[in-house]
Amino acid sequence: MFWYGHDVSGWGWFAMSAGMILFWALIITAAVLLFRAVNRAPEDPHTLAGPSPEQLLAERFARGDIDEEEYQRRLAVLRSSGPLAKH
Repeated sequence: MFWYGHDVSGWGWFAMSAGMILFWALIITAAVLLFRAVNRAPEDPHTLAGPSPEQLLAERFARGDIDEEEYQRRLAVLRSSGPLAKH
């Protein structure tokens, strides 16, 4: 068979087919990676860390695990100690 004036044998067809498959695989992979990068949710460090110690203490108070006096005492300790140091 002739393709642009050149005789293409069996190996030529194989090379063209493999090249076309690799080309489309590259295009599809690039499109998928671009789609994932565009649609990625912004990372908020506050949402990944979970509830704060004050929120956990308030939940325990709301459930009735601790009384108001203990809640106020622990809340004062939490607020006086400041943020925890990162290691």
